[in-house]
Amino acid sequence: MKKVLKIISISLLSIFALLIIIPFAFQGQIKDMVKRFINDNVNAEVAFSDVNLSFIQSFPQAHIDVSDLVITNYAPFKDETFASVKNIAFTMSLKELFKTTEEAPIIINTITIDEALLTLKTDKFGNNNYDITKEAPDTSTGSQPSNFAFSIEDYSINNSALTYMDLLSKTTIHLTELNHSGHGTFSAGLSELNTNSEAYISFSLDSTNYLNNNLLKLDALIDLDLALGKYTFKENKGFINNLPLHFNGYVQQFENGQDIDITFENPESDFKAFLAVIPKNYSKNVETVETTGNFKVKGIIKGLNSEETIPNLDIQITSNNASFKYPDLPKKVSNITINTSIKNTTGKADDTYVAIETLNFKIDEDVFKSSATIKNLTKNMLISGNLDGVLNLAHITKVYPVDLENELSGILKGKIKTNFDMNAIETNAYERIKSSGSASISNFVYASKDIVNPIEISQANVTFNPGTVTLNSFKAKTGQSDISATGTINNLLGFLLSNNTLKGNFKVTSNLFKVSDFMTEDTSNPESNKTTSSNESLKIPAFLDCTISADARTVIYDNLTLKDVTGQLIIADQQATLNNMQSRLFDGALAISGNVSTKNDTPSFSLNLNATDFDISKSFNDLELLKNLAPIAKILDGKLNTNIVLSGNLDQEFTPDLTSISGDALAELLATRINKTSDGLLSKLDNSFEFIDFQALDLKDLKTKLSFANGKVSVKPFDFNYKDIDITVSGSHGFDKTVDYTAVLNVPATYLGSDINRLIGKIDDQEVNKISIPVTANISGTYANPSIKTDLSSGVKKLTNQLLEIQKQKLLNQGKDKVNDLIGDVISSNKTKADSTKKEQNDAVEKVLTDIIGNDKKTDSSASKSTTDAVKNVLGGLLGKKKKDTLN
Repeated sequence: MKKVLKIISISLLSIFALLIIIPFAFQGQIKDMVKRFINDNVNAEVAFSDVNLSFIQSFPQAHIDVSDLVITNYAPFKDETFASVKNIAFTMSLKELFKTTEEAPIIINTITIDEALLTLKTDKFGNNNYDITKEAPDTSTGSQPSNFAFSIEDYSINNSALTYMDLLSKTTIHLTELNHSGHGTFSAGLSELNTNSEAYISFSLDSTNYLNNNLLKLDALIDLDLALGKYTFKENKGFINNLPLHFNGYVQQFENGQDIDITFENPESDFKAFLAVIPKNYSKNVETVETTGNFKVKGIIKGLNSEETIPNLDIQITSNNASFKYPDLPKKVSNITINTSIKNTTGKADDTYVAIETLNFKIDEDVFKSSATIKNLTKNMLISGNLDGVLNLAHITKVYPVDLENELSGILKGKIKTNFDMNAIETNAYERIKSSGSASISNFVYASKDIVNPIEISQANVTFNPGTVTLNSFKAKTGQSDISATGTINNLLGFLLSNNTLKGNFKVTSNLFKVSDFMTEDTSNPESNKTTSSNESLKIPAFLDCTISADARTVIYDNLTLKDVTGQLIIADQQATLNNMQSRLFDGALAISGNVSTKNDTPSFSLNLNATDFDISKSFNDLELLKNLAPIAKILDGKLNTNIVLSGNLDQEFTPDLTSISGDALAELLATRINKTSDGLLSKLDNSFEFIDFQALDLKDLKTKLSFANGKVSVKPFDFNYKDIDITVSGSHGFDKTVDYTAVLNVPATYLGSDINRLIGKIDDQEVNKISIPVTANISGTYANPSIKTDLSSGVKKLTNQLLEIQKQKLLNQGKDKVNDLIGDVISSNKTKADSTKKEQNDAVEKVLTDIIGNDKKTDSSASKSTTDAVKNVLGGLLGKKKKDTLN
């Protein structure tokens, strides 16, 4: 007995070992089999990472796993992924593995698909990306039939998703969290299939969402007649969210399509079933809701579904005198009447229509009535509708558990009729948009985290006309700002129902418009407001295409107060263009034209500013741009005319990025003087030039031209006077407050004090009154801490040369013998007067000059050097240096 047990044990172990080892031997054959099946049946590029065979996992059947399967389309959907599957598992009899291609087809018993992502797509030309199965071969020509067959008893699809997109009909369906399983035998002529399905569905048609992540369930027992291709619903129950639906009828497959004959209805008629259709995220716990009245859905789908036809449809959704009230909310919705039908009587998809004959309800004493029809669903949709009612917006959260970020308030009234086709909306064919009626809203309050203050609309009235909507009145307030507006909107329906821009013309008036009232609060700095987060710039909405004529008595922007603001603002293509905007500012007049664009990642601007009679001190102290263009101007009192042309980028707070600005400016100063305000640069200049009182400068009619780029302002040379002193200034400064300027002062000799005047008096010639000395001042460093250096060399040399030249000419013209004798003595020794050089003549004149001005007692040092030293001493003192020497 022990021997028998031992033999059995060894045999079982051997068999078990073989079951583990043999699959490795057949691994290559299995891969070939899978590839052969794919090549014989699929017209697409297919890839997978691995194929595994096991005799243990589904014993006594073989178990095959295909991992990471990806199917990619050929043209016209080239390189688009049709399907991706994490894992596909097959089971089959062991003997099926050993069949050759010449034997009977290989039979697969079960299929399990895990984490499949499937995309079904129809392009605008009618091509389908799912037409990838190869046509069955014609056996009459000798071709071999497919060598696979299915005798499935069980199958399942787990945790998968499906997307269907039809660009022709603009239809999109998304199925997510799809789980489906079936149990039956497909190989038998007559059999049953027991299925369980669950998924979340979203459905949109022509950009309108009809279902949004609604739960679908279907448990169905289906009779299978594989010989006739007929599938009959026996016992079944489906759910849309929590709304139950029962199905009856059949679907039969033909070569040209499917013959469908199905009826369905909800078995219960309580109005609570209507709330059950609404997704749970929005309807909350409907089990506790008090309802009255009924709600019924029933329908018939009957006819041939083919490429040319669809089944006839007759679907009815009705409710009469219903109501509902949530137990935790104070108000209820009553007098609910719904009468809606979806029909098609011809089998042509274009003839399908939706008729909402009645959709009425009442909240308190406010009654809301509406009706609509939608035709030609698959092509150019035709829509007509009527709306007549009153809605207190504050009641919405009191009757329905909707979570709103901010509480609504206001009374909405409307009586509107409309008739249009979608093509007219998309192409702005206003003549085909027939609308009439009016709508109004009063005491509406809108609050959001995107704005600092709630917007309170006290009144807004619109009239609907064919093709246009007239804004008869609009009055609103936010913070301290008030707005009134009138105007026209050309395509309100296009904006609401499609992706069209909002076009219109408006006239806006305001007594006070404070820009900060419309900006979000910067939590990082409670003293400032800004419109965006730290990493995102404000964007001009792309959907706006409008012209606004503005008239505001007072506009406050940052620390600026603009009076009597008028102008035109054009918004289009994410660009705002200012035309002829005028205002009173800084006791003068301001005119602005230009644009601001947010089309690119970095906002940009281009402006032309023209200022007339600006108060210089106020403007250059309060306006950041002017303060950076000419910081020294803040010490001036008087008026300014200027024209500034500039462009550059804006930062995230819509403030100009100074490093990016380029342009030029022309400035004219009117009746201007320097005030007594302490200023670092002015103090340094006062200390450097004792003969100029800078506070007494008269800069009237001064004109200068500036250009700016790369963070620097360059000033073209400009001239002005202080008494008889001509001054020329040029150079540049940076927006970082660095300065690099040169000032050349031509100082008359008579300003040089008693020492020089005594020196000039001895010359006794009227020409000396015309002598001026150029003094160059180089200004560098920063505006707050400037460095001023003066260049005396050119002034000393010029004065010395002028004095010598005048005296020489005077003596030569008088023809004094003494001069001639002196010159002769100097240039004698083998040279005649005619041969004397200019240097020798100058030296002689200098000697004479030395005698005349009292230097004959000095040693033999050069008279020119003495004169030069005297000039240096005088100029040094005048330029703020301590005098060391004076002339006798």
